[in-house]
Amino acid sequence: MTASKSTSKPLECKNSNEPPISNYKDVDRSKLTQMFQHYVDVKAAHPHAVLLYRVGDFFECYFDDAVTLAQELELVLTSKSVGDVGRIAMSGVPHHAWERHATLLVEKGYAVVICDQVQDASEVSPGKLVRREITRILTPGTLLEDGMLTSSRNNYLAAVVIAGKHWGLAYADISTGEFLTTQGSDLEHLTQELMRLQPSEVLFPTNAPNLGMLLRPGEKSDDLPECLPPSFCYSLRSQIPFSQGEARSRLLNKFKLRSLEGVGCEHLTLAVRAAGGLLEYLGETQKHDSVPLQPLRTYTLNDFLIVDHQTRRNLEITQTIRDGSFAGSLLWAMDRTSTAMGSRALRRWLLQPLLKIKGIQARQDTVKELLEDTTLRQDLRLLLKQIYDLERLTGRIGSGTANARDLSALADSLARLPQIANLVSQTKSPFLQALQNVPPILKELGEKIQAHIVESPPMHIKEGGLIRSGINELLDERRGLVEGDQKWIANLEVEQREKTGIAKLKVGFNKTFGYYISVSRLYADQVPSDYIRKQTLTNEERYITPELKEREARILTAQDDLNKIEYEVFVALRDEVASHAETIRNISRAVAAADVLCGLAELAVYQGYCCPEMLEGREISVVDGRHPVVEQSLPAGFFVPNSTNLGRKMKREVEAENNAPDLIILTGPNASGKSCYLRQVGLIQLMAQIGSFVPAKSARLGICDRIFTRVGAVDDLATGQSTFMVEMNETANILNHATSRSLVLLDEIGRGTATFDGLSIAWAVAEYIAMDICARTIFATHYHELNQLASILPNVANYQVTVKEMPDSIIFLHQVQPGGADKSYGIEAGRLAGLPATVIQRAKQVMGQIEQHSKIAMGLQSLD
Repeated sequence: MTASKSTSKPLECKNSNEPPISNYKDVDRSKLTQMFQHYVDVKAAHPHAVLLYRVGDFFECYFDDAVTLAQELELVLTSKSVGDVGRIAMSGVPHHAWERHATLLVEKGYAVVICDQVQDASEVSPGKLVRREITRILTPGTLLEDGMLTSSRNNYLAAVVIAGKHWGLAYADISTGEFLTTQGSDLEHLTQELMRLQPSEVLFPTNAPNLGMLLRPGEKSDDLPECLPPSFCYSLRSQIPFSQGEARSRLLNKFKLRSLEGVGCEHLTLAVRAAGGLLEYLGETQKHDSVPLQPLRTYTLNDFLIVDHQTRRNLEITQTIRDGSFAGSLLWAMDRTSTAMGSRALRRWLLQPLLKIKGIQARQDTVKELLEDTTLRQDLRLLLKQIYDLERLTGRIGSGTANARDLSALADSLARLPQIANLVSQTKSPFLQALQNVPPILKELGEKIQAHIVESPPMHIKEGGLIRSGINELLDERRGLVEGDQKWIANLEVEQREKTGIAKLKVGFNKTFGYYISVSRLYADQVPSDYIRKQTLTNEERYITPELKEREARILTAQDDLNKIEYEVFVALRDEVASHAETIRNISRAVAAADVLCGLAELAVYQGYCCPEMLEGREISVVDGRHPVVEQSLPAGFFVPNSTNLGRKMKREVEAENNAPDLIILTGPNASGKSCYLRQVGLIQLMAQIGSFVPAKSARLGICDRIFTRVGAVDDLATGQSTFMVEMNETANILNHATSRSLVLLDEIGRGTATFDGLSIAWAVAEYIAMDICARTIFATHYHELNQLASILPNVANYQVTVKEMPDSIIFLHQVQPGGADKSYGIEAGRLAGLPATVIQRAKQVMGQIEQHSKIAMGLQSLD
């Protein structure tokens, strides 16, 4: 399966002076006990996983895995004597806490095999082994348990197939059922798509000898091509499940299809191979074929506005650049959703903005309807807050891991759907109309669950107390017998006190000794002759009578039977609900979309956003735009709005009267707000293309096919690239992929090298974008010489971030206005930052000398 990593830390054992055996391959299997022979067999079948093996009330690890468990989770490492073999390393965790410990292991990049007892120890004949089987294999991409997942984001498992420069990609979130596939012919696009998805685990077929190994993020392997980002976990898989024949057959069988034409990938060979290989992996790790995946969907990268990883990072869409935190990101500023489903959907929308105006306007219309009807919006939000995570509840129910509380949560959520349907019954938006008709089966399922499951069910499903009376005749009959015997025992204490005259006589119970009669040792000589001594303690004697022993055996047997019947009734109910997983998932998607749009309406109301007019042309016209994140981080009214006007309406050859520029040269001091302005324009465009209202007084926005940013740079030490090389790589990517429909936001091109070199590169880049690409561009720079481009090229204009000069200081006005700045005020910025006065004074002297004696000969000629 996946890799259990070796450790170089010396093995220290708590209860042994001699190092215990830590490699299961070093022992003679024939000398092991029956249980350890089974353990070694299971471990040999999964050599690269941590095996948690159930022994009584613990899940235990032995050999290498014991060392891994102890060191990774900071647990006690001990040892155990195993017959003639000697002492072996051992560690373990309580069985009721296995999920928490397994989660920590998975987070550290391990796969975990759960080998549980599937037979009651009381049913095992003397000398026989309790039957144990693998019930779960946990890997980073195959988690279902609620406590192991982040509610606000998907947990994707991806599979990649590469053939030359062509590639196929499939990904699924088994907790929500999403299953999609695509393929392409540019490996750079594969890299960017993986960076968008941020999968927890990536499957890659190879002929390498270490199949089944899981490579942690950052671990290098010659088996992985360079196009696969090193920041993910990779599971090395056999090529066989990824072959065209096997993969296609598996997909057809899973979804009961005769052709893949209906799901759009019949002729997408690599996409089919990736999807089929992913399905095989799920069958292996889940140990059953009941994972309720949604029908496979095929998509293309051209269906959405492309936002590459660098742009997502620079725009801080889902996390900040500084520390990678959620607070301070665009998602943080926009998320007003009421459900976990809605929060995940908003994240997906932000990472895949739309290209078609019709789809954008449908979302806008819903936001507008909810914005204008305050009562509808507020009542809908109240009902949405009462709905649990239907997608993940359905995932656990379909996979057979849901407990009674999960079913109760589902029933409570389904009960809210008719109320929502009634609330939105008069709405016009298709997104809200999708909630107007709740399938009758969902109402029936909710009512059936509530009729079966007690009001406050226990966490565990094999210990009884789940099912209401009146559901199953045999269950009610057994309950009657148990209750009668329990009532007899409850009366036994009173009867025995009267019979013996011992006022402090008590009837008790514990799991080890069962029922007993407790008598203080002071009254031991008064006990009746039919009392049989069972246990002697310091201050009391414990007895049992033949009748009590008979009742005890009957109660315990009946209780076991009762628990089994309840479990069977519960499993039948869970299976019935699972058979309607697709129906539940369909309504959950509608709930999630409505939740996102309701949240966007709430955001628009309280932040004063406008509805942008979306256009097919190239116009980007924003009046009094604001940065959606910075604005929320400042006191109300402190943010200074700025307008933007980009995108010529005619071709470059035509006269440009009354046309906005394609490229703006933006100059101004450090810390004056240039970078904020660049990001602001990009974020407004992105928000508009997910259907959101935007932070502006008004906006007319032409559709963008891609947004590019290059804002700041850092050394990439992992690949040995300097700041300047990172800058040049990013700039090259933009120049090679931008089109006239793209939005390009550049900050300080050429600042990482010598002044003349940098200025020359900046000039050439700006000129190329304006003349050859004609992309809508804002080019922020400290090279004032670039202002000359506006007098040479008709589609270039100069803008500046203004300041107010004082005798000994400057005041940043944060206002963007036409015209180019003639200086950068860098020395003043240094003074504000706290540079010593002598340094500031000397800098001014040097600056004066440079201005007098240095002149940049541009050698530029006007363009025809």
